[in-house]
Amino acid sequence: MCGILAVFGLSESSVGKRKEGLRLSKLLRHRGPDWNGIHCAKNCLLAHERLAINGLNSGAQPICSKQEDISLSINGEIYNYIELKDELIAQDERVKDDFTTDSDCEVILHLYKKYGKDFLKEKFVNGMFAFALYDETEDEYVIARDPVGIIPLYMGWSSDGSIWFGSELKAIQDNCDHFEIFPPGHYYVGRSVRSPIGNKLESYYTEPWFVDLNRLPSISFDKLELRNQLTESVRRHLLSDVPYGVLLSGGLDSSLIASIACREYKKIGNNDIIRSFCIGLEGSPDIAAAEKVARHIGSRHYSFTFTVQQGLDALMDVIYHVETFDVTTVRASTPMFLLARRVKATGCKMVLSGEGADEVFAGYLYFHKAPNAGELHKETVRKIKSLQKHDCLRANKSMMAWGVEARVPFLDREFLEYAMNLDPEEKMCNGKIEKYILREAFNDPENPYLPDDILWRQKEQFSDGVGYSWIDALKDIAEENVSDLQMKFAESRFAVNPPVTKEAYMYREIFSKHFPSPSAAKTVPFGKSIACSTPEAIAWDASFQNAADPSGRAIAGVHSVAYKKT
Repeated sequence: MCGILAVFGLSESSVGKRKEGLRLSKLLRHRGPDWNGIHCAKNCLLAHERLAINGLNSGAQPICSKQEDISLSINGEIYNYIELKDELIAQDERVKDDFTTDSDCEVILHLYKKYGKDFLKEKFVNGMFAFALYDETEDEYVIARDPVGIIPLYMGWSSDGSIWFGSELKAIQDNCDHFEIFPPGHYYVGRSVRSPIGNKLESYYTEPWFVDLNRLPSISFDKLELRNQLTESVRRHLLSDVPYGVLLSGGLDSSLIASIACREYKKIGNNDIIRSFCIGLEGSPDIAAAEKVARHIGSRHYSFTFTVQQGLDALMDVIYHVETFDVTTVRASTPMFLLARRVKATGCKMVLSGEGADEVFAGYLYFHKAPNAGELHKETVRKIKSLQKHDCLRANKSMMAWGVEARVPFLDREFLEYAMNLDPEEKMCNGKIEKYILREAFNDPENPYLPDDILWRQKEQFSDGVGYSWIDALKDIAEENVSDLQMKFAESRFAVNPPVTKEAYMYREIFSKHFPSPSAAKTVPFGKSIACSTPEAIAWDASFQNAADPSGRAIAGVHSVAYKKT
């Protein structure tokens, strides 16, 4: 995981912009504290801040081809790079000598050489990534982002005609008149020297479940197949040359990932014990549950606590790093930001996390209100598409603020394409606890993955699970610091996406100090939300219509209600 910056179509030679490029790249150094590099060619510039996870000896970037005509700056991990590399070599043995690093990401450069700019349409690339590639011979550049937006990427346009791409807003906002989120599952092709050919933004991820909301999947639930599919995903995500661990909140999703990872860690011959990490307020439900799971799976566990005041003290930095004022995201990002700092202090540079399970398996509490399987499936697809602005953004930027990479096995491309083709009727609650099929897949009395009360523990949002007083304190401090008069004129003060609660106003004020442009405000999701629902799902239940609090506790008749297992 790293930070990238790329600029194309500069009005002057890129050599003259090198100093400025280095300054801006340095704004991303928290994402990649291990090394940095910059490549200038014609009127374009590629910069890279490296967090070394794989290919420690020769994986520095930008990576240049052996002929030095193609350069690549990439933030990500390619989990099937060995298969892709072997396939390229099988087609032409000479390719073997063209690889110049031991990085898993270099295969992207060679896929481009073999298949051209549309290679992401041709080949199944399984990974989390955002990259900028420049072919000097053809004067062609290709920018791309992974299918669901696990890795952040922004694009912007300058008045001098140049186009900018960066891992975070802070690296491009000073030079761009307008900027926006680069869409997941897309690639952008252009020429650095202005050309009548023009530029092209095109989707490469066109799986039927993703593009056709009205298509109803039909694969039947098979307990062992679901278990095997998730296990294989976790195994792929253990690719690392540095110490790693697991984030363990004590909820179902992170606990399953931790349990599987612990088993796989032992299988690959590690003599050490996998590390697990949790954070919460003193006495929080997450800490107690996480410690129970850690004892069960045999991890080396670290429980960290924070105080409400420490969380409040961090808010300014959290919003600067996470680049949002979305209430749910800020609430959850703060403890995760504090946890990342503690994780880094243990010497761990990569962690596995449980993001994505609630979207894939309809795990949020409001899914109990889904009227039918078709509506439930549509909502899960909408939720996965919005992850880039919520949970993926939080997990990536909160952890990378301290140079820790977060990997998310539930959003593995191969696993997604299995799980999102399951019959959505299987995901309906119908009086059962949410995510029933996921729980049942790992319900193994002979060799239990988790303690029974953890396997069947009801959903808690992360910001709730760290301790309810965290959210209550945020509301209280906002009530003290934001006046009724300020709320009355909120729309005048913030014309784009005005805040509707005092807590939202507090975050928006901090955000606007870091990112004053209206373009920045437009990158943040806006609208009424109930427990992370989309606007379409609010219509499911009359009680959702006037709810302003996005906490899971706001779901009347669902939270803290026991649901039967079968």
